Amino acid sequence: MKIFFTCTMLLLSFASAAQLVDLSRVPPYRPVFVATDAFDSSYLTELEKATTQNLPDTLQLAVGNDLAYYWHTRNLDKACSLTYKTLAFAKGLHNKIWEGRLLVTLGAVLLRQEKLDSAFAVLTSAIPIVTKKDLPQLYTQLGYVMERKGQLSKAADYALEALHTGDTLHDMKAQAMAYSDLSNLFWKQSKFDKGIEYGLHSVALFKQRGIEDMDYSFTLYVLGNNYLSVKDYPDALQYFKLALAQSERYQFYNNLADIYIALNQLYTLTSDYAKATFNARQAIRYSTLLDNNFMLMRSWLCLAHLQNLTHQPDTAITSLKICLQVAGNNFGDKFFLSRAYKELGDAYATTGDYKNAYTAFQQYDILKDSVFTAEADQRVARLQTEFEVAQKETTIKTQQQSITQQKRLQWLTLSAAGLLVLILAGLYRTYQNKQKVNAQLEVLNENLEQKNNQLDKRNAENELLLKEIHHRVKNNLEIVSGLLALQAAQTDHPSAQAVMQASQNRVLSMGIIHQKLYQKGNLAGIEMKDYFHNLGESILDAYNAADRIRITCNMHPMDLDVDTAVPIGLIANELLTNSLKYGFAANQPGEITIDLKKTEVPDEYIFCLGDNGIGRPENTIAKGTGFGTELVNLLVQQLNGKLTTCINHGTLITIHFKYTKPHNGHTR
Repeated sequence: MKIFFTCTMLLLSFASAAQLVDLSRVPPYRPVFVATDAFDSSYLTELEKATTQNLPDTLQLAVGNDLAYYWHTRNLDKACSLTYKTLAFAKGLHNKIWEGRLLVTLGAVLLRQEKLDSAFAVLTSAIPIVTKKDLPQLYTQLGYVMERKGQLSKAADYALEALHTGDTLHDMKAQAMAYSDLSNLFWKQSKFDKGIEYGLHSVALFKQRGIEDMDYSFTLYVLGNNYLSVKDYPDALQYFKLALAQSERYQFYNNLADIYIALNQLYTLTSDYAKATFNARQAIRYSTLLDNNFMLMRSWLCLAHLQNLTHQPDTAITSLKICLQVAGNNFGDKFFLSRAYKELGDAYATTGDYKNAYTAFQQYDILKDSVFTAEADQRVARLQTEFEVAQKETTIKTQQQSITQQKRLQWLTLSAAGLLVLILAGLYRTYQNKQKVNAQLEVLNENLEQKNNQLDKRNAENELLLKEIHHRVKNNLEIVSGLLALQAAQTDHPSAQAVMQASQNRVLSMGIIHQKLYQKGNLAGIEMKDYFHNLGESILDAYNAADRIRITCNMHPMDLDVDTAVPIGLIANELLTNSLKYGFAANQPGEITIDLKKTEVPDEYIFCLGDNGIGRPENTIAKGTGFGTELVNLLVQQLNGKLTTCINHGTLITIHFKYTKPHNGHTR
């Protein structure tokens, strides 16, 4: 049986070789993933055997280039060696066409070896050499270099250049690749709906082309990533499995590493931690086989994220140290590097090492802000708009030419009717007058539209600036909170620590308000129900009370302006903290309720916060420093409100205050 199986595999191997390279056939070579994909993972072995034959020079270059390029999916060092060897052969023949193509292949290999500057230099040197047919592949590789350097706007430039050239050449593969790259860039910019739209368009083009190659597999993976980001787990799993099947068929180690990383993330999000761990280990395995530091760094990163999630901070720190060691000092992709430092900060914070946590979060903020810039975001959107406008202008020009021809035919027909010359002349004069009036109206409309566009642009810029201000304020408040946490960790005095904790919670309550402002469309108002949920969760975590105390917020969604939301938020923070500290006996479970609603009295609102704790007997002295109570009273005065306290089976604080909803963007 074993002998039969071995003989069968040998026959299939020879059949594959004969299928790809056969000197008795015209053409003698069927380029892999261009003319055919009807072969298995042994195709590299068969191409390597073919290069040892006495092939014509051009055929030797074609086979050698494909062999060198596709070896980068399994072994980068071998791919680099084969590329240099075939490039030297092309230079010896003074064959500029193949020299240019091999320079593109060399740039692709150097890129995946993390030699980004060398890859960029090689690729740009190929621009004046390659033919127009090879430009889409060249622009694609240049886009990958810019993406890995974190320069997403320049990466989008090259993707659109590849798309434009592909459209000109009617090259379906180039078009599919460009849409795939744009889908990936939109994913990195967190524009997942656009990413799905472009990814589906790319998949449709690949299906129409009918060749299942490495780039098609990568596109399925990118589309799965976008679905994963919008939490559409069934569709994400479907595309990941399709990509995995194709990559396993041809043994694309690079794609397999990417897909296993994505599957790790999917199973982590669906809480299937056993499968998540298996896929992380598979990603590390294939990244190691490929000897690709970019893939290996990301593989360790996904494993560390899983370890953080499953409460293994010490193991996560070890994995992240390996991850950052693999990345080294010159790692170009700031997107994934920022995620590594965020995970490291979370792990250190969990272990109580706040000093190292603060350092890691600082590095995370620096890297994140350098990648997700407003300039990059606007650039990607603007480039796509420019390209779509250019396409529409081409269509309009074609239609205008057709209209011009039709008008000439009409005038020739009319000129034959001699008896109607005078009538036609009068009609023509009337037509001219109407054209002048229409032209004047068009100028007026264009001026009005231009002014409207300028106004919209200024409004958008102001909104972006205001969001950035709230973002910066939130970041600064987080730094203040971190400094308070560090200061608290460095003192052994319980009352000082309590003061630091209370101050940290107050800063947190204001920071959440600024975070809500830059995350939503309405910059003038805060949705209070969601705000109370976030504030309550943060305070429960701060006092380690989430397992015994439940915070309930049964109110309807309600927006308040910033001037009102800030004092209400600070009051809620003080009352929540007071309930957690003094309202319940040690380890006593309980419930805290928060409610905010409008009363039947015009413009009057009522805020209630109560607990079912031990309460406080009348005429007893309040615990604590009293600063929180004084702060609440001052804030209630600021709202022109009235505070009442009810102590019966717990404590209920009620505040009545007046509030007039803002109109036309003005506050109360």
